Amino acid sequence: MRGLLFTILAILGLFPPLARAEGERAGQFDYYVLALSWSPNWCALEGDAKGSPQCDSAEDHGWTLHGLWPQFHRGWPSYCRTTEAAPTRRQTGEMTDIMGTSGLAWHQWKKHGTCSGLSARGYFDLSRTAYEQVTRPAIFRRLDKPVRLPASVVEEAFLKDNPQLSKDSLTITCRDGFIQEARICLSRALTPVPCGRDVIRDCTLKDAVFEPLR
Repeated sequence: MRGLLFTILAILGLFPPLARAEGERAGQFDYYVLALSWSPNWCALEGDAKGSPQCDSAEDHGWTLHGLWPQFHRGWPSYCRTTEAAPTRRQTGEMTDIMGTSGLAWHQWKKHGTCSGLSARGYFDLSRTAYEQVTRPAIFRRLDKPVRLPASVVEEAFLKDNPQLSKDSLTITCRDGFIQEARICLSRALTPVPCGRDVIRDCTLKDAVFEPLR
């Protein structure tokens, strides 16, 4: 009976999404997810409370690199076993211009970079290349006050400025009523690919908050 139930659930696609797997072997994954965060929203959600230097009024961060994440078609690896050396303080410090803080760079290496099969230098270089090949819509930098907008507007702006992308390779996420991230699915060669089912979870809010640059 139990075997029959599992078979029916599998046919109907009713199994819950696979969670992350920790301690996987480095280099075993299907594609990357490039996660871009709108810094003022992140600061409003948690960065200000943490006193993050990323949120200092002297900074001018817009879309920052949250990370480049190795991904399975279902689920994702993390904290993988690797023989590569950890990044130096200089290497993480060099990522602050696009990541906001060296602490985030270190965390991204530890959790995701170790799964890439690359050295720390190789992973950070690839992350920068992926970040720089995406045009971050300039229209959001011209806001002078908080606005409420449908998440679909953010998606449309990215698609307009990045004709190489399609709706199945991009998703916009929300958190606590704010636009949170733009997530773009890329091959190992950094070409757009369709996202897996557990990545394509578009925010459906029609009044998500979008904070201006400070």
